Amino acid sequence: MSFWDQVKRMFGGGGTAQQNLVRDAMLGRVARKERFTALDIANEVTANDPHRTADDLRLASDTVHRLFKDGLLLPLGYAQDAGGTFGPVSSPPLVVPPPNVVGVVGSGLSQEQRIRASIHARAAKKQPFNSMEIAAEITRTNSPDFMTVATLVGRLCTELLPGLGYSLVSGTWRFGVVAPPPAVTTQQRQQQSPPVRVAPPPPAAPLVLNSYQANPEILGLSADELRKRAVKINPYRTAWIGRVDTIPPQSDERTALIDRGLILRGLLTEVQIAEIHRVGDLWLRFHDADRLATAAAAKTADDAIEQIREAKRKKREERKQAAEAKELARVEGVAKRRAEDIIYLGRGVSRGLTDRRVDVESLQKLGLPLWSTPADVAKGLDLTIKQLRWLCFHAEATRKTHYVYFEIEKRSGGKRLLSAPHALLKATQRKVLDLVLEKIPLEAEAHGFVKGRSTVTNATPHVGQGVVLNVDLKNFFPTISYRRVRGLFQSFGFSPAVATVLGLLCTEAPRRKVSFEGAEWWVAVGERCLPQGAPTSPLIANAISRKLDRRLRGRLAKKGWVYTRYADDLSFSKKTFTRGELGFVHASIRHVVEDEGFALNPKKGRAQGRGGRQDVTGIVVNEKPGVPRDELKRLRAILHQAKKTGLEAQNRDKVPDYRRVLEGKIAYVMMVDRAKGQRLKAALDEVTG
Repeated sequence: MSFWDQVKRMFGGGGTAQQNLVRDAMLGRVARKERFTALDIANEVTANDPHRTADDLRLASDTVHRLFKDGLLLPLGYAQDAGGTFGPVSSPPLVVPPPNVVGVVGSGLSQEQRIRASIHARAAKKQPFNSMEIAAEITRTNSPDFMTVATLVGRLCTELLPGLGYSLVSGTWRFGVVAPPPAVTTQQRQQQSPPVRVAPPPPAAPLVLNSYQANPEILGLSADELRKRAVKINPYRTAWIGRVDTIPPQSDERTALIDRGLILRGLLTEVQIAEIHRVGDLWLRFHDADRLATAAAAKTADDAIEQIREAKRKKREERKQAAEAKELARVEGVAKRRAEDIIYLGRGVSRGLTDRRVDVESLQKLGLPLWSTPADVAKGLDLTIKQLRWLCFHAEATRKTHYVYFEIEKRSGGKRLLSAPHALLKATQRKVLDLVLEKIPLEAEAHGFVKGRSTVTNATPHVGQGVVLNVDLKNFFPTISYRRVRGLFQSFGFSPAVATVLGLLCTEAPRRKVSFEGAEWWVAVGERCLPQGAPTSPLIANAISRKLDRRLRGRLAKKGWVYTRYADDLSFSKKTFTRGELGFVHASIRHVVEDEGFALNPKKGRAQGRGGRQDVTGIVVNEKPGVPRDELKRLRAILHQAKKTGLEAQNRDKVPDYRRVLEGKIAYVMMVDRAKGQRLKAALDEVTG
């Protein structure tokens, strides 16, 4: 407890929560008439505090002793023995409690004791009062026993107050006023006996009403004398004027005068003054102890902080080492995965790479390799993981592509963009073609790019028909996107990871060459699709068109129509037909084609009757498969003129290796019409010798 708290306690102000607990505990013990010590009360009031210390017990014990000194227990018949134990006594001494105590302990006194305490309190202040004021203080004026209490108050005032210097004047007890004697008549005076001289009683000892009343024996200085002594004090020669951090000692003249004034005014007792100066002397003695303790604690705290910092540094170092080890493990793991597996191949195309679930039964049924991971694909295609990742990786913009782009003229006009893969990718695509695509069964209606089938087999079913209807699919290869190709491979039974890798191997995004900051870039301008020029594109297109072939065949066969397809050329024929039937057939074809994700080319559709030349994929089919007449005439003319001028003279377009070009065209004629082809070959041999 601080010094100012002790001073505040001396003046009886501002009771704390602990003081209230101690007071309640003491009064409870008194009510039960129990004997107790200060330590018993301290244990009781701090029992519920799990963090109590020895200082808490000491403070509570000091509060018990202070309340006893303030007069809490004496009016209740309790005293302290030599052993420090508080207990009831048979006849407690009458001690008038100070005014602030009466209100506190009043509820524990009997009615007569409360009246006596109130009378003594007023007498100590030399206040005038009457018995009704005391009675109103003890009980309510409308109480039934108010008059009984007032009677008791009057009797006790009559017994006590005359000995305290009070007299009853006009119903009011006043201090130091002598009541006038009652009037005596002449008859009474005559009847009175002569006065008898009685020796005066011995002077009574002065009665000290309470510890706050100034003792007449110490009233040794008048106000003038106090002023004379005060003016002799030189404020510049004392070290205590203006100090608010300590209590001046009693040896200081100014302090001694102030102390005497406090005692004479009845504001403090000599005991309290002595206690105040005892605390002040202790403070002067130990006031630097807190700074010394603070310095020691600071040193200890510095050491503790340094230990904490060192522990934190070690912990940071451990975390750093753990993070470095974790990063090293991650880098090694990434390097190992990059060497053994593929989990990312570019934005928007890597979703299925972590799914390795494979349909073994479907793959075995089709005779396909049991690939479930990218590593299996790399091993099956004789590639390293690094090479496979490089061939499959999709970039929106790249400096180098896996294809060579060039354009060729179309027979119908316009230009066709071809994409020829580089050597490694082309070799890899041929392995995919051999190991996977050529094992996929196709529909009988598909004749393009299928072993054992050709334009002749595609045209033969339409020979001698009443009508031939040819339609063309628009942008056949670009329509088949990467997603459709990946889904195709997954439908074979491959895992999503393998289907993703194979789909990326067989597709490419259309790109445009641009210049940026002095460098040339190939920028993707569309979705990945089948490139025209890759060896895998035709068979993939045939496999994706299987459902288209089945639906067209099923819808038109029952109407008597014959259907074949050579890549993107669709041919239909029928023996007999009506003109209205052609519109229905064309609408049915368009509906199925669009439903399967393709589109018809409106510029290439035509219907051919028997009255004109009927051709399918460049082969005339009116009576039998044959080469168009104008093509035969052109070849005969070249060979005829070559007999006169030589073969090179007929190479007007300066085509390299012109003889082989002619051999190829004659071989095509021989495939269609063997007899005519043999005659042309004989003529070429005659020219070349």
